[in-house]
Amino acid sequence: MRRQLAPLAAILALAAGLPASAETLAITGARLLTAGPAGTVEQGVIVIRDGKIVSVGRGAPPAGARVIDASRAVVTPGLFATGSLLGAVEISALGDDLSVDNPQIGAAFDIREGLDPASTLIPVARTGGLTSAVVLPQPAGGGYAAHEHDGEVSGGRLTAGGGSEPRPNTLFAGQGAVIRLNGSEDMVIRGGVGVMVAFGNAGARAAGGARGAQVAALKAVFADVRAYAANRGAWEKGGYRELGLSRADLEALVPLVQGRTPLIARAHRAADIRAVLRLAREENLKLVLEGAEEGWMAAAEIARAGVPVIINPITNRPDSFEVLGATLENAARLNAAGVTLAFTAPEGAAHRARETRYGAGTAVAWGLPWDAALAAVTINPARMFGVGDRTGSLEPGKDADLVIWSGDPFEPLSAPKAVYIRGQAQDLTTRQTELRDRYKDLGGPLPPAYRHR
Repeated sequence: MRRQLAPLAAILALAAGLPASAETLAITGARLLTAGPAGTVEQGVIVIRDGKIVSVGRGAPPAGARVIDASRAVVTPGLFATGSLLGAVEISALGDDLSVDNPQIGAAFDIREGLDPASTLIPVARTGGLTSAVVLPQPAGGGYAAHEHDGEVSGGRLTAGGGSEPRPNTLFAGQGAVIRLNGSEDMVIRGGVGVMVAFGNAGARAAGGARGAQVAALKAVFADVRAYAANRGAWEKGGYRELGLSRADLEALVPLVQGRTPLIARAHRAADIRAVLRLAREENLKLVLEGAEEGWMAAAEIARAGVPVIINPITNRPDSFEVLGATLENAARLNAAGVTLAFTAPEGAAHRARETRYGAGTAVAWGLPWDAALAAVTINPARMFGVGDRTGSLEPGKDADLVIWSGDPFEPLSAPKAVYIRGQAQDLTTRQTELRDRYKDLGGPLPPAYRHR
């Protein structure tokens, strides 16, 4: 394998310094797993120009194109880290830009405003074939774990554990964004892609201690938002009744109640999932479920409602009463019922975001069809959050976000040989690899810090 791909490494070293519009690029000889209408193309050719995919198929590359021979390699769309915290967190103990605890700012909190394109976690994510991320805010006091149960946070910051009471927070965590992982200032592809709300134990705490209180509070809020949208002029002149939210939150929620942006509902147990489905139906809301460890128990209802689901496919520990039914077959059972899936990774898909593909592979091992797993980390999240016309599959006209793999991307021993974002070859070095290379051989002159003075 190394002999066949040796020309690729040399060409990529040159390509990393070239702008995406500098030339026409043709990747040839690879097995193309397009996640699009073309399906799988053996010995395929992808032509890229000006950062866009021009064609996907077979045949000879166009005259004058710079050719990368990817024979015996696999090419996929760039992968998504969905439900991610990339760009919003660096070292958890030192703080983050994930949440607010402000009664005047809840739904209006826009996570894209605090994202850092220079985060050292982004290059690490690219080494797992990730080119895009859906970054979601987190409930105040709820940390940034994949799930919260019984007053504790699993894998993140502690909340009500240890005898302390959580501070009250707003019902809405804020608005998410879709970003590209190229480390540039124009990293945001689309903002305002949905409003995050925690249900279950976390939602009950936010509403005063009971699940029913949260539902009642949300219905009152939605009524206020609809009233505000229909009577803005009177409200601004002080000629309308008092509303329960700040103007910033009211404005942020108008697209939600009008069905233009989704409610991203974090719910874990089957009963809570059914309650959220009922709320969305009664309020005519567009909905995305997140968490859904017991989603398989309500798979038929979720499928009938046409609601997509974000899950961590490797969650299987019944570590609280909210997830007693957690199973590694969750993804396969949801898919069999006709539910559209997207996958996240452990610990908020930030420090371990590159493990997204391992979770997809585990889901395949537990019954999920391979093509469905690929869709869950490519085209499905792109479509869920309104960027499916730009990325998520290998199709003409889309951004050239793709990965050249040494083998099956869900096989842990495979690795990205090259990662492209908008047609630009990405550097696959990270702070970790730089430290490895600096200190792996101390036989020669020692670095300055190691010299005796």
